[in-house]
Amino acid sequence: MFSSLCKTLRSSSITKRHNSTPSLFRCLSNVPENTVYGGPKPQNPNQRVTLTQLRQKHKRGDPITMVTAYDYPSAVHLDTAGIDICLVGDSASMVVHGHDTTLPITVDEMLVHCRAVARGATRPLLVGDLPFGSYESSTHQAIDTAVRVLKEGGMDAIKLEGGAPSRITAAKAIVEAGIAVIGHVGLTPQAISVLGGFRPQGRNIESAVKVVETSMALQEAGCFAVVLECVPAPVAAAATSALQIPTIGIGAGPFCSGQVLVYHDLLGMLQHPHHAKVTPKFCKQYAHVGDVINKALSEYREEVTSGNFPSAAHSPYKIGAAEIDGFLQALEKLGLGKAASAAANAAEKMDAEK
Repeated sequence: MFSSLCKTLRSSSITKRHNSTPSLFRCLSNVPENTVYGGPKPQNPNQRVTLTQLRQKHKRGDPITMVTAYDYPSAVHLDTAGIDICLVGDSASMVVHGHDTTLPITVDEMLVHCRAVARGATRPLLVGDLPFGSYESSTHQAIDTAVRVLKEGGMDAIKLEGGAPSRITAAKAIVEAGIAVIGHVGLTPQAISVLGGFRPQGRNIESAVKVVETSMALQEAGCFAVVLECVPAPVAAAATSALQIPTIGIGAGPFCSGQVLVYHDLLGMLQHPHHAKVTPKFCKQYAHVGDVINKALSEYREEVTSGNFPSAAHSPYKIGAAEIDGFLQALEKLGLGKAASAAANAAEKMDAEK
């Protein structure tokens, strides 16, 4: 049976059609290829924030805005708000998938998020995180993963964590492969095994100097920006002053070139004891969306259980009186008298609620 199916597909694929190119595999899907593996969009300043524009903002001293997004709706919101950089962060592991750390999320899972965001955000520069375990083994692994994030995820750039020599080498190799890179120093969540948890960095002389030196090493490797996470404001200020590229702060005070927050955190999206436990101290909640969601869901449940939803106002599809009569007769002929009575009662009730 399988062989006959293959023969049928093969014969149909080679049938000549006017102005068409025969393709065996194209006929197996009606989804345009560029909607799945579109790659990064051209950096047209009229359509998308470019690295050149970010450099110009940094040169003028204009703060850069960056927010995470993980799906189509959040990407559309960032687009509408005019955010400069949209980061598809491995924080999705925690705020979307419900893990306690960022470590479990895989490249394939990240790519799903990247593609959804790429379809929703047309303006911001799109940056995809390289998840834990996807770039540490070798420069070849790092480049291969970064290429996938651009080709399969539709991102414009990638972000990687850490300042160990191997990470600096990986960043340099990715840049030399033609891919823009953001570095990430300070508290690097992928390294919590070594750091002993989510602990701020740069709080003693050695650690503070390391933050600055690592940032400079990432700049030397070719990174176009560096995220500084959970470091004291004076340390972030020193790193920002020492660098010629922008710093993006998260829990690093007001002296960075820009700021980044997690989408769910800044919106107050998750009102749950587990999330409250991991919501960082530095995050300002600009809304309490979680409370609004909970209230709406509770009202929906109450209206459904009480029979108040849906009313006639939310039952828009009508059937004419003549069609109803014919429908009832057809049901009676089928021996479905009870169903005919139910339909008649429903029609009468809907007419009464007009």
